[in-house]
Amino acid sequence: MSAAASEGVLALLHALRGRVAELVERRSSDDPTAADPLRGLYVSPETALRLATAPPGAPGPPAAPAPLSVEAELGWPLGLLSDLFGLAPLDRHILLAALAPDVDRRFEPLYGYLNDDVGRRRATVALALDLAGTGAHDPAARARFHPRAPLRAGGLIALDDEDRPLPGRALRVPERVVAWLLGDDALDPDLVGPTVELLPPAETRPAEHRSADPFAARLAELAAKRPLLVHLRERREDTAAEPVIAALRAAGLPVLRHLPPAGGTDTGTALALVREARLRRAALVVAPLPSEPGALVRDLATGDVPLVLIGSEPYNPGWAPDAGLLALDVPPQDGVDAPRAWHAELARHAPVGEPDLGFDLGEAVAPYRLGPAQIRRAARAAAALAAFDGTAPTAAHVQGSARLQSAPLLDKHARRIRPEVGFEDLVLPEEPLAILRELTLRARHRDKVLGEWRLRTGGGRGRGVIALFAGDSGTGKTLSAEVVAGELGLDLYVVDLSAVVDKYIGETEKNLEKIFAEADRTDSVLLFDEADAVFGKRSEVKSSHDRYANLESAYLLQRLEAFDGIAVLTTNLRANIDDAFTRRLDLVVDFPFPDVEQRVTLWRTCLAGTPHTPDLDAEITACAEEFELAGGGIRSAAVTAAYLAAGRGGPVSGADVRAGARREYRKMGRLEPGGSLPWQ
Repeated sequence: MSAAASEGVLALLHALRGRVAELVERRSSDDPTAADPLRGLYVSPETALRLATAPPGAPGPPAAPAPLSVEAELGWPLGLLSDLFGLAPLDRHILLAALAPDVDRRFEPLYGYLNDDVGRRRATVALALDLAGTGAHDPAARARFHPRAPLRAGGLIALDDEDRPLPGRALRVPERVVAWLLGDDALDPDLVGPTVELLPPAETRPAEHRSADPFAARLAELAAKRPLLVHLRERREDTAAEPVIAALRAAGLPVLRHLPPAGGTDTGTALALVREARLRRAALVVAPLPSEPGALVRDLATGDVPLVLIGSEPYNPGWAPDAGLLALDVPPQDGVDAPRAWHAELARHAPVGEPDLGFDLGEAVAPYRLGPAQIRRAARAAAALAAFDGTAPTAAHVQGSARLQSAPLLDKHARRIRPEVGFEDLVLPEEPLAILRELTLRARHRDKVLGEWRLRTGGGRGRGVIALFAGDSGTGKTLSAEVVAGELGLDLYVVDLSAVVDKYIGETEKNLEKIFAEADRTDSVLLFDEADAVFGKRSEVKSSHDRYANLESAYLLQRLEAFDGIAVLTTNLRANIDDAFTRRLDLVVDFPFPDVEQRVTLWRTCLAGTPHTPDLDAEITACAEEFELAGGGIRSAAVTAAYLAAGRGGPVSGADVRAGARREYRKMGRLEPGGSLPWQ
């Protein structure tokens, strides 16, 4: 193909040289300074007089009858380029004239002579039109150099010398176009890098790359029939691009994917992307879109190629008012077999082809809402972690790698906790324990129940799981949230209310929206500690403050219904929570104050790892009976006892435990058993 393309271009250039020779002969016969060795370096009086007396707008020499005017001679590859970019006959003549010096250097001195300037060795607008048999006096000919005309809009030519009038501006053909016309189909060097990826049609790749996503398949089928401009809004970043690209490739289209860099995509790169897609008859996929994509969308929407824009922001018609983009929301991935996708990817990286999994893969990955590309990256990371540890992949490897795929932006608004406790660390009655286990079950199976089984009601309600933990301070609410997150293999994010609540009207809602939006895109458990600060009861409107406080509550009610993540609210007084919030909760867990038996267990659990004296167990039982402390107070007392023992250089004794318990009572301002008040 390369040889045929080169021969076709060279044949056309040979014909063009004949046209140039005619123009040189005519120019030399009319120019009295043609034999001047310094011609083109200065303007002689004779030349100035000739230019001054020539009639204005004088047309150039008549066009040669052949071969440039015969369309049959334009065949491969210029004819194909004409079809791809919609070039008119005059466009082809202009392009060929501009191309000549890039292929045959003998045109350079000839063009310098015809430009009356030996330093201007490329075709100018005037020279190209002269060679085409017209001139810069013709408005229709000048219009072929408009920025929206096919040659310039398609990136086939560029005009240099912006400070010159149009007839004197030099024409330049980008190197990618020159290479393509000569049969070189390598990717444009200006696009080679981490932001651009070229993917061939799926027929040249294994069948497993074909898309099974019905939504993406319908989109690709339409794009294969005609150019299509689409904006896809995805709820979670990097979940829609992979199925769409697979479907486009399965439809027989090459795909050019662009990942916009942090600094943005300049107009030149956008033009090169569209040109490359048109040369290859490929689909152009841009994902994810930057936060302000207006200029990029306008630059890309000018090409006659299938263009798919993917981002998390809603489509704004102001980005490209005349483009007529099709705006769609990516549907939830109901029915996607995530365990099967995980197993296939883990098998691909296993040494013998089949991963030796000693855990329930489906249960391990159920809490994660990852797309195919994220699963691929996470599985590769899990296999690497397992190889580093010298073991087969475990649930910890898989879940740790999956957590890395979540958006890290929640760190700006909340404190992250990596869970290090489990259900065995909880000391609670059976009923709250059972409800906590049900909470983990709901988180794992919500896609099946609310998606596949269609038990989610309308009204834009999300698939979130929201629970309220109510109980006295220190009864284990925050610890239980950490246990739930650990059981699901997720991180726990504790919302810092001091960074959320703002004295200025509307700012609290904005801060909460940022948190909810990121939590929707993050696989994690969101904890609102002391939630009654923002989820409190609405009050009767007696002042403007009451009115705006109620507006804040109304916003939270609406946002909770649309939430897709997992959230836990804690409160010391359940009665402080508005009844409207309670109705929207999936579960309510009441944490009772521990009885004597539970307090004994809590003391023993806290001091299990410390060296101790023989009397410790008896003193623990006595302290549990005498001191009514919740789990948080018992832990603080145990830490105090351990410090006392460490400072003494001995094991923890019963006296240390009692001293720690008495210290907690004094902190709480309570009367010690058999003792005095703290201030006495």
